[in-house]
Amino acid sequence: MKIIELDLLTDDVNNTAIFYNEIMGLKIISRDKYGISFAAGSTKLTFRPSENVKPVYHFAFDIPNNKLQEAFAWMEKKVEILVVIPPDKIADFYNWNAKSFYFYDNNGNIVEFIARYSLDNSSEKPFNGDSILSVSEIGFVSKNIEKLSDEMCAKYNLSVFSKQPKRDKFIVLGTDTGLFILVDENRDWYPTSIKSKSFWTKVVFYNNGITREMEIPD
Repeated sequence: MKIIELDLLTDDVNNTAIFYNEIMGLKIISRDKYGISFAAGSTKLTFRPSENVKPVYHFAFDIPNNKLQEAFAWMEKKVEILVVIPPDKIADFYNWNAKSFYFYDNNGNIVEFIARYSLDNSSEKPFNGDSILSVSEIGFVSKNIEKLSDEMCAKYNLSVFSKQPKRDKFIVLGTDTGLFILVDENRDWYPTSIKSKSFWTKVVFYNNGITREMEIPD
C-alpha cells in the first residue's frame, strides 16, 4: 500500500506553511483559500483550514534507511526531538525492522521520521527536505477499532500488517510502504501523553493495483 494524498485540518495555515516549507524543507505545490499542499516525496500532503478545531494527528514520513542519524541531527537543530524511553530519543521497532524519532509540528501534531530496513531505499545524497520519501503512516481514531478495522478491510481490500499482531487498542493495516494506524479514542499517542481523538481526514491510497479514496469524518 502507498499513501498518494493525505488531507488534514489546521487552525493555522500560515504557520503550517512556515513549518513545512521553511523548517522541514517541503516544496509548496499549491496554496489557495482551500488550503496548502506540499510535496512530501511521492505523497501530496495538504492542510485544509479549520477554525478553533484544534486538530491533532499522528503521521509518519519515510526517510532513506541509511539516513536516520543524519535526519535526526538535521531536525534536532530545528525542533525538540521527543524522548521515547528516557533518555532515548530513537524508537526501535525491532519487530517492524525499523527505527524512528518524533517531534511536534506547529499544530501539535505528533510527526515521525521512520527508517524501514526491510525496504531498499538508501540514498547517498545529504539529508534535507527533498530526502523525504513519502507519508507512510496516518493514524485513525475510533471508539471501536475492531469494527473500523473490519469495515476498512472489507471495503478497501486491506489486511492487518504482517509485522504487527492485533492488540486490544491498537491495530495496524497495510504494508511496509503504507500503514493505517488504528487506535482507541483517548489512547496516548506514542510517545506522548496526548490523548487520541478523531478529526476529519481524507486519504488517497494505492493498494492491490487500485487507487482508492477514503474520508473519515470527525
